[in-house]
Amino acid sequence: MSAQIVDLAQVRASRAQTTAPVAAAAFPEPEAVATKAPFQFWSGASGARYVHSIYNLFECPPFEAANYILVKRHLDGRRTVLSIGRASNSCESLNLADVRQRCASLGANEIHIHLLAEGNVESQDIEADLRRSLVIA
Repeated sequence: MSAQIVDLAQVRASRAQTTAPVAAAAFPEPEAVATKAPFQFWSGASGARYVHSIYNLFECPPFEAANYILVKRHLDGRRTVLSIGRASNSCESLNLADVRQRCASLGANEIHIHLLAEGNVESQDIEADLRRSLVIA
C-alpha cells in the first residue's frame, strides 16, 4: 500500500487561487468541480473522520484494497452518496474494474477512496461506521 503526505495548507492556498469567476457557463462541468478539492472527509457514526481521495469515474487509477464511496456529483456541487463498500481484491485493476462497473450501474460520477485502513478488519470497521452514518439515496 502506498501513501502520500499532503500539506493541507498548500491545498487551501491553491484552492483560493483557483476561485476565479467562471465565464460563459451557468455551471461548471462535473469534472471541473471535482478537481477543485482533491480530498473529502466523511464522518462515521462513531464521530471518526476518514479522508478520501476524490477521482472522477474516468481518471481513477487502479488501487489496492481500500474503502470507497460512490458519489453522484451534481452540477451545483451537491454530492449524493450512492454506495459504500470496500475493494479487497489483491489485483488493483480488478478493484478498479469492479468499482467502475458499479459506478456506471448506479449513475455515480465520483469515486471517493480511503486508503489508510491498516488491514481487512479495520477496513470492515470503517465500512460499517460509514454505512451507519451516511444516508444512501
